Amino acid sequence: MEANQRTRKATHPQPHAHPHPHPHPHHAHTDSHDPDVGHRPGGSLRARWGHRLGHLLRPHRHEAADKVDAAMTASREGMRTLWISLAILGATTLVQALVVALSGSVALLGDTVHNAADALTSVPLAIAFVLGRRAANRRYTYGYGRAEDLAGVVIVATIAASAALAAYVAVDRLVNPRGITHLWAVSAAALVGFVGNEWVARYRIRTGRRIGSAALVADGLHARTDGFGSLAVLLGAAGAALGVPAADPVVGLLITLAILFVLATAAREVYRRLMDAVDPALVDAAEHALGQVDGVLGTGRIRLRWIGHTLRAEADIVVDPHLTVVRAHALALAAEHALIHAVPRLTAATVHTDHTRPDPQSPDPHAPLTHHARPH
Repeated sequence: MEANQRTRKATHPQPHAHPHPHPHPHHAHTDSHDPDVGHRPGGSLRARWGHRLGHLLRPHRHEAADKVDAAMTASREGMRTLWISLAILGATTLVQALVVALSGSVALLGDTVHNAADALTSVPLAIAFVLGRRAANRRYTYGYGRAEDLAGVVIVATIAASAALAAYVAVDRLVNPRGITHLWAVSAAALVGFVGNEWVARYRIRTGRRIGSAALVADGLHARTDGFGSLAVLLGAAGAALGVPAADPVVGLLITLAILFVLATAAREVYRRLMDAVDPALVDAAEHALGQVDGVLGTGRIRLRWIGHTLRAEADIVVDPHLTVVRAHALALAAEHALIHAVPRLTAATVHTDHTRPDPQSPDPHAPLTHHARPH
């Protein structure tokens, strides 16, 4: 391979279902790529009802296959989403605060504080998007995209705190009942809070899915929990109007359960991102793309990981042992090109070329690395 081509050393990969030996990655090239987004099919009547309920509590995965040209574009879109969300939630909080001053509603006060806290979760995400634009260096060789995952952890912790606060307020109202005045104003403000939070939730989740930001999706889920809190205020006010003061705290406990459900969804998404989990369909797409490259006789291990809202890949291909170095390098480039076109949001790939053994009795070319291999 050419002298200016960088090589990378790695431990010898472990055996897997493919018949070819596992090579170690050694060369990489970087390019940009556009995302394509799939969607899930429906099912039985029960499944369809469950799917509809999931639309209320979880992000919708049927977004259009919008194209994102580069990570910088995605970061700008994320920042725009954060600032618009902050403006909407700020206006919602201001309206609710005015009604709190008029009615003295403790329930609405709690919802107002909650909405203000949700608006503030834009801060860690904004910091993460700004950090993500910084170029890689010799210490952070993959760049700063992982800052989004750390922001996701902060958001999940905020959702957990919101659930704890909702539960505490609900139990406190059961033990110490409190009256609500100016019910129509409180109800209107609660409805404003729900509409504002649900709009922000959908906007954040849609953008987060499009640019591949798990943290932004989690932040959208957090906004949705605030919408549930507003509904609790609305239903509690309706109960008070009907002469059932206990309706407010009981509904608050039910909303706490809904918040916990959203918390589990957001935590799972952020956890999987931190653990380098990817959709298995992406691995299937990469394997299929490599198999279609003319000259690739087989594939070995394929690994994908998220760095912020972009993907990186490492893949092994098997080629003819009699190819020249130039031809093998050209095949590696062709394989990388195929991966970039086949895998959504993939921006870089490391492709290793291995070869079949011309003689079954010939020594394993990876034998010097076997003592470094980690057992499964």
